Amino acid sequence: MHKRPRGPKSDLNSEPPTQASARTTFTLEPNDARHLALLCGQLDSHLRQIESRLGISIHNRGNEFLLTGPETAVAQGRELLQHLYREVCQGVGLSPESLHLQLQQTGMEAPEPVDDGAVESLQVIRTKRASVKPRGKNQQGYVRTIKQCDINFGIGPAGTGKTYLAVACAVEALLEERVRRILLVRPAVEAGEKLGFLPGDLTQKIDPYLRPLYDALYEMLGFETVNKFIERNVVEVAPLAFMRGRTLNNAFIILDEAQNTTREQMKMFLTRIGFGSTAVITGDATQIDLPRGIPSGLTHASKILTGVEGIGFTFFGSRDVVRHPLVQRIVEAYDAHDDKALHLDKSKP
Repeated sequence: MHKRPRGPKSDLNSEPPTQASARTTFTLEPNDARHLALLCGQLDSHLRQIESRLGISIHNRGNEFLLTGPETAVAQGRELLQHLYREVCQGVGLSPESLHLQLQQTGMEAPEPVDDGAVESLQVIRTKRASVKPRGKNQQGYVRTIKQCDINFGIGPAGTGKTYLAVACAVEALLEERVRRILLVRPAVEAGEKLGFLPGDLTQKIDPYLRPLYDALYEMLGFETVNKFIERNVVEVAPLAFMRGRTLNNAFIILDEAQNTTREQMKMFLTRIGFGSTAVITGDATQIDLPRGIPSGLTHASKILTGVEGIGFTFFGSRDVVRHPLVQRIVEAYDAHDDKALHLDKSKP
């Protein structure tokens, strides 16, 4: 039986109510110790995260749970735990990041409660070593658009899952033999740092900037499989400059950090797409590292290509951030500062 380290208790139902307006007891089925442990998290970290965000108290003995707190929050907590347990039993992983986004979808964090139907309507992305499930309406719509359109743009702040979900879709397409290869591309822009002092050729110099793409592949396919695919050229990781003059058929191409492309580079990349290929372009328009005065190819493309048939756009916001809750607050603070600065500039005579 799984017990929370909260001191001895003789009976869940004998737990004296706190100064809360509601309490509820329920049982999660099936009674599986491994799945319950995954639900609760290491040292019950997932339960504590729910408690902190919803302002409720959670006690459990095995698969029997007692929730106390404000009536609305208790109802949301019960619905959330039942929803999470169903997913865990289906093999969907649970992490602090995914739980953070689930909590955003409760009535305490967003206007609408968790929508089981909307989430269940989209299949889990199956990869060799992990099952990835898009969270929230924006992530769901993003994956749906990737599967429906040949060219897709995912635009928004860091931590919203743009690149990770694109890599997951690419791996799934490769494993299902819908494409023959994966290309992961980034522009070779010095993000406030000089690359010249680094040893090696251009590919070796830019390798550290491609590390997030490697990490996602390793997580989904395993280190040995990724290296084997790279050796066989099934997976290619390259700077954007290496794409010129190529035509890419039957491939899944991801252009990451696209805010650092120029207009000419973006046009060059988009015209590389061949038959049977899917392209996903991701970027954050607020973190452009191009030299002053050079417009971003990503912002330019989002203006002129919106509405073009076969091209999909998904725009993420601070509420879609799936990293540490502080990341969402940081993004919102910067957005508020930028909006204020823009308003002051416009008000000047």
